Amino acid sequence: MKKAYDFSKGKRGAVVPTTGKTRITIYVDDAIIKSFKAQSEKTGKGYQTLINEALKSHLGLTEQPVTPELVRRIVREELAANG
Repeated sequence: MKKAYDFSKGKRGAVVPTTGKTRITIYVDDAIIKSFKAQSEKTGKGYQTLINEALKSHLGLTEQPVTPELVRRIVREELAANG
């Protein structure tokens, strides 16, 4: 171990920056938080994740989940189109 280290070029914060998400601070009504926390307990997802999903849904940014029904429909469409 060295007796002294040079931190002159060091940076504060996480070593690896997060991508795709930004930390923010907002004020939300207590009833909204209470509702999302209740849903969180039922679904097992974090309440912040549920809030993020609700915002995505409102903005029309959600992707359709891949379900067995969706796969069947796509396969049927492809079979019908390609004989």
